[in-house]
Amino acid sequence: MSDIQEIRKAQRDEEWRKAVRDSIKPKDRMAQERVVMPQADPEERSHSYMEVNMGLSLEQAMNEAKRCLDCPNPMCVTGCPVEINIPTFIKNIERGEILEAARVIKETSTLPAVCGRVCPQEKQCESKCIYNKSKKPAVAIGYLERFAADYERTSGKAAAPETAPKNGIKVAVIGSGPAGLTCAGELAKKGYDVTIFEALHEIGGVLKYGIPEFRLPNDIVDFEISNLSKMGVKFEADFIVGKTATMDDLRAEGFKAFFVGSGAGLPRFMGIPGENYTGIMSSNEYLTRVNLMHAADSKFDTPIVFGKNVAVVGGGNTAMDSVRTAKRLGAERVMLFYRRSEVEMPARLEEVHHAKEEGVEFHTLNNPIEYLADDKGRVRAVKVQRMELGEPDEKGRRRPVAIEGAIDEVPVDLVIVAIGVSPNPLISSAHPELKTTERGTLEATDALQTSMPDVFAGGDIVRGGATVILAMGDGRRAAASIDDYLQSK
Repeated sequence: MSDIQEIRKAQRDEEWRKAVRDSIKPKDRMAQERVVMPQADPEERSHSYMEVNMGLSLEQAMNEAKRCLDCPNPMCVTGCPVEINIPTFIKNIERGEILEAARVIKETSTLPAVCGRVCPQEKQCESKCIYNKSKKPAVAIGYLERFAADYERTSGKAAAPETAPKNGIKVAVIGSGPAGLTCAGELAKKGYDVTIFEALHEIGGVLKYGIPEFRLPNDIVDFEISNLSKMGVKFEADFIVGKTATMDDLRAEGFKAFFVGSGAGLPRFMGIPGENYTGIMSSNEYLTRVNLMHAADSKFDTPIVFGKNVAVVGGGNTAMDSVRTAKRLGAERVMLFYRRSEVEMPARLEEVHHAKEEGVEFHTLNNPIEYLADDKGRVRAVKVQRMELGEPDEKGRRRPVAIEGAIDEVPVDLVIVAIGVSPNPLISSAHPELKTTERGTLEATDALQTSMPDVFAGGDIVRGGATVILAMGDGRRAAASIDDYLQSK
């Protein structure tokens, strides 16, 4: 038995855990229905930035926690990139010790309220739940994580994680997205003097510029960031590492190690005719203007293109955020074009469901091939090639194949392209010693160490595009590697 397994067994054998577990027979736990998340009315929310999921009540959370069987070998933990002790926090909710549940989550997760809202639990922790074997819905781990984090935040008793005595060793974290925030938090716990350098004017990275407030309110992100401040983490906004100062400059200031978590903010386009017409933009630009620069608020002068007939190209979560944002900005018709079928969509099922409820049209098996413009060079229509699914590709997804002659022309006055992103080359171009892959991502070992020994990296700058929780997992692993590196010196 490994050390981790021994720890988990000891925790499971604690008297209170055994008492909670034995209070309800397993068959009675499994007989309970999974909780349904309360939601704002689709018509009301589609015209505002109110949060869609409204959170569980204490009674709902405690009842859902009763469904957890407290398995001897909790596979849900193995499905969590930051290894939250899921059974322990859920059993604390079951017995009404919500603040203790929140404390358990924060042992390994820097951003619990964020993860409870935006992480794809259905593909990670919940996909490993033992309920799946009996074809019953998994325990709502994500809903419970959000509940515990929100309960603590509003209780007035929120506490930052404990930190070791300060060791005076300076570490620089480049980028304040989920990878950077997590790495900084883990290093602060170990006593390091951590500074986060952020290129934009607000801290939060993609959590602020990429995810709309109807999914992740900014005050939630700000609260999580304030906890890091309480742990001693410092923040420098409007600071572009590679322009404002290089890593060599920061080394001269006493920084002994670096973590690069600058993400992937370089948009991709399809390279089809007419893509440079006015009214066609990337999802990065569109969402940044709205989410970070408040383009939808008349008090701000951020320019934004408003469209009556809006087309969004793509099938991921960013595409869902874009179509739902366009709806909230007053579009009369919002269409999503995706070249595969809905089954192949990488977006979360919940986000697809919410988009449909809000009136978004889904045009699957349709692929834009050309844009048409009016005499002023503004997009007026998109030519769409109808597709069918062929043989599976290298990832197992069936390839989309064009149906000969099946081309439609659809009127549009705004197009948002959400087909993926690439790493911003600023860091690597300013520091040529950093080796990169053909895709422009930074090369890194399993320990997330780059070709420069004192530089570590994780998140989208290494992966090329991933989820918030995977980026957080990288930040946590990198912090452990940085600690090993510095202690060995």
